[in-house]
Amino acid sequence: MAKIKLLTDAASDISPEYERELGIRVIPFKVAMGDKTYTSGVDFDNEKFYKMLDEYDGVPSTSQITAFEYEEIFEEIYNEGYSDIINVTINKEGSATFNNAVMARESFFENHPDAKGKFEIYNIDSEGYTGAYGYPIIRAAAKIKKGVPAKEIAAYIQDYVKNCVIYFAMYTLKYARKSGRIPSAAAFVGEVMGLRPIMRIHDHEIKTHTKVRGDKAVIPKIIDLTAEEIIPKTPYCIVYGKDEAVRDELAKALTKKLGYPPSEFFQIGAAISINAGPLVVGAIFKSQKP
Repeated sequence: MAKIKLLTDAASDISPEYERELGIRVIPFKVAMGDKTYTSGVDFDNEKFYKMLDEYDGVPSTSQITAFEYEEIFEEIYNEGYSDIINVTINKEGSATFNNAVMARESFFENHPDAKGKFEIYNIDSEGYTGAYGYPIIRAAAKIKKGVPAKEIAAYIQDYVKNCVIYFAMYTLKYARKSGRIPSAAAFVGEVMGLRPIMRIHDHEIKTHTKVRGDKAVIPKIIDLTAEEIIPKTPYCIVYGKDEAVRDELAKALTKKLGYPPSEFFQIGAAISINAGPLVVGAIFKSQKP
């Protein structure tokens, strides 16, 4: 009988509760702040990291998950008696993590030729961030309980991430400016004019889709864009940072607009907030025109 292990990284923003309840293994990222290095989910939770981020003058950085780390994890899961690993990683254009997982798979089978034919590793590039792959991983856990084969589950996740879109707004450009995601001059002008960029994340890319003026215009614009593009009656999720009020406001407004509530909420962790900051909100959904 198949025994399937779901594996992902901390940028999926899967909550510790889901990690425990569903048996999903989430690999943390190392975060460097000056001469100190921290481990996400170990040395801090999201709320503590937002505070650390506010108090830190420099630009934090995250380390990729190495091929050596992956091979150790693959071997550990194999020795635990699993027949399959479905590993979903952060967007390969934003991190070398996916490529390291691919190299680790090759090395694992070179070192364990006996595993061929009775053990499989599916490495999937999420093409995005946060709940864009956190959500299908959560759904995959339910499929495992129903006895769905690993190959079908991997295909489901691949289809979802290829057709998933995030509309994502930052209420301040401070952190995007510090990280270099937005040029300093553009960020300064944007802050002075009160402009809020609405980013569209899909197919490995983060693009400024449009801009609105003022905080109050953010949620109405995300609602309009989501309603226009979502496949009707399909699940959607809310992504947010430290402000639960804007999370609830967007959830309430989208529920009214679409006629049904969000399926999940994803609070961004260190890997995302380093570049976007903790004041964000957005919608995640499967697009009818990706």
